[in-house]
Amino acid sequence: MLRTPATSMLRNSLVRSAPAARRAESTVAASASHAISKPTLANIEKRWEGMPLQEQADLWMALRDRMKGNWKELTVQEQKAAYWIAFGPHGPRATDPPGTGAKVFWGVMAGLGASFGIFGLIRAFANPAPHTMNKEWQEAVNEKLIEQRADPLTGITSEHYKGPGQVQSPPKGP
Repeated sequence: MLRTPATSMLRNSLVRSAPAARRAESTVAASASHAISKPTLANIEKRWEGMPLQEQADLWMALRDRMKGNWKELTVQEQKAAYWIAFGPHGPRATDPPGTGAKVFWGVMAGLGASFGIFGLIRAFANPAPHTMNKEWQEAVNEKLIEQRADPLTGITSEHYKGPGQVQSPPKGP
């Protein structure tokens, strides 16, 4: 049995009454022995979305029953229709409508603009940098660490240390 998202979606959407079920059984029984008519399969790509769900289900079930037999007996139109119904760009595989990319782009730009705006607003009303962030304070901390011989293996008082110690680049701010 061929299981695709289209078959499970159609199977779940079918709610048949007794007369409709009998009519479908007779269609399936008849379709298993002979080919589906050409007008039924003509332009299926263009007509599929507009077809009622019941008609879509009946056509898919008839094609499925035809595919249970010898595939060499399928007509080219039946093969194309079965492939298109199973894997065509409809339902969950439908392509995005035109303009979707632009909507996504402008939505992302609006989100980034709002983020930068909020960031700027927060920075505008933020407290100034702490007094320990100025260069003089950090140099004084370096001298204190050297006096105390702090971290003699890898730190500022080691033999081959060439780093800035506690001195960082001065903060940028208001």
